Amino acid sequence: MVKRLLVLACLFAPLPALASLTFEEGVAREPGSDRLLYREQHLVRRQDGEPTERLVIYRCGDGTPFARKRVDYRGSSVAPEFVFEDARIGYREGLRRRTGVESLWVREGQGEAERSAPLQDDARLVADAGFDEFIRDNWTPLVAGESVPLRFAVPSRLQSLGFKVNRQGSAQLGGEPAETFRLRLGGLLGWIAPHIDVAYGRDSRRLLRFEGLSNLRDDDGESQLVARIEFPTPARAATEAQWQAFAGQPLSACRVRA
Repeated sequence: MVKRLLVLACLFAPLPALASLTFEEGVAREPGSDRLLYREQHLVRRQDGEPTERLVIYRCGDGTPFARKRVDYRGSSVAPEFVFEDARIGYREGLRRRTGVESLWVREGQGEAERSAPLQDDARLVADAGFDEFIRDNWTPLVAGESVPLRFAVPSRLQSLGFKVNRQGSAQLGGEPAETFRLRLGGLLGWIAPHIDVAYGRDSRRLLRFEGLSNLRDDDGESQLVARIEFPTPARAATEAQWQAFAGQPLSACRVRA
């Protein structure tokens, strides 16, 4: 009887949390010319399949690391805290969450003061890499053709802006069936402002291509880079040593448009 109870206890005991760490690389090119601009290398921690942290290193064409981003999904999967820094111009920006209050902040350049502003509480808020999770969370209505609204955090403007996401159609990318979506500003501005197009694997639901304004500025810091970023291969297993190397790697100035 005791043995039987022990067996039952083992059967119904909670399963241990499954943790993973993966690596994936995106290659950014200039639309039209196809010229290499930079590479972005992503390390992502997951717990039971859900992202908890992301660490990204951005490299010029010669491999020099010039920017880094840290993303913390533990407060929200679609509006995570993040810190982005670019050694080329001393630019820094992010979203922070303290005692339930979300704030955007930015430092335009080396030696300049940080500016920040709180965000209004909004269930539709999406920030940075949380857009991937937003797409996956809304996959069914998007593929069905519904227009899904969101408020996207824009640290450089210290505010969130109203956008809509719509399905554009189907495609084949790298031999993989894909669904394409367009992110554009809501209202009349949506017809005149730049849009962003993304493609996700129909079955894998992983990001395959991004095209539009990137989160990087050009080499002089005056304007946002327009890029086509492709993720040609699925994520693969990574190690803790890679994470530590990315986290501690010194950043150096280099030119994206060499």
